[in-house]
Amino acid sequence: MKGFLAAIRFLTVFPVPGSLGTREENLARSVVYFPFVGLLAGFLVGGAALILTLFLPPLPSAVIIVLLMAGVSGGLHLDGLSDTADGLLSSRGRERSLEIMRDSRIGSMGAVALTGVILLKVAALGSMPLEDIARAAFLMPLAGRTALVVLMGLLPYARSDGGLGTVFYQKRPRYAVITAIAVFVFAAWFIAGRAGVLSVGLTLMVILVFGGYVRGKLGGATGDTLGAGCEIAETVPAITLCFLF
Repeated sequence: MKGFLAAIRFLTVFPVPGSLGTREENLARSVVYFPFVGLLAGFLVGGAALILTLFLPPLPSAVIIVLLMAGVSGGLHLDGLSDTADGLLSSRGRERSLEIMRDSRIGSMGAVALTGVILLKVAALGSMPLEDIARAAFLMPLAGRTALVVLMGLLPYARSDGGLGTVFYQKRPRYAVITAIAVFVFAAWFIAGRAGVLSVGLTLMVILVFGGYVRGKLGGATGDTLGAGCEIAETVPAITLCFLF
């Protein structure tokens, strides 16, 4: 239970009573619960989408949904996306890229990455029939949290001097990857049938390609690249379902 509360506390802005889930060992054991936090966020965002689409057309509904999705995580993963883009697209070596990623200021490539991902999400959701927007909105947070687990399972930690993601690499159980994918597949089938399962396959392909790119550039993952992977993965179900629905 403490691991689950730690995952909620780290991945969302949802209030957790007192100091439950704040100890380092709780955070270290929380990775297996990431997809379940994704389900929780999906229920919230998907439920909001159902209500919004009763009163608003697709495009304004999509904008509010994407803003809500960012708000649920407190913008944590968007920050990782911008830092990753600034570092990896800087045409610098490994060490300099890692230094750039630690800079809290947003550079031009970070701004482009943020804008591009947000626009892709809005455009994909806004292109769907009203009755299908909630399906994608439910799956998107789950896809992102699954990406976090898969990337941690596949990639070593890149920073020898430690960082935000260090604690999650202490006890990263390999079965967490299998659990995350299984939860994603089951939820996608239940929510969107074959189209949902196809979105799972495409999401995993994108995660693997991104993970390979990050490994080639940095030798492993950082907290920023994990956040970037989460944001990139969230776009895949939306883009997939906008083509199929």
